[in-house]
Amino acid sequence: MRVWQLDEQLVQRQAENAKLKERNEALDAEVSDLKTGSEAIEERARNELGMIRQDEVFFQVLDHSKPAIISSSPTKTTSQK
Repeated sequence: MRVWQLDEQLVQRQAENAKLKERNEALDAEVSDLKTGSEAIEERARNELGMIRQDEVFFQVLDHSKPAIISSSPTKTTSQK
């Protein structure tokens, strides 16, 4: 019984290791791109920081087929003494 349990744990750990290895390879590739080229850096600046180049015009296209989510916070009321 114990051998069967250990075999099951081994299979689970091997699957987990395979996923982690794949993730690490993707991260290694991303680090390599960031070290060697400016394209990856520019892509991150655009996507994560919303940066644009000098003399570039930014257009935002809204999808009107989906309803917009509008959040509002309640307004504070202050009492005068």
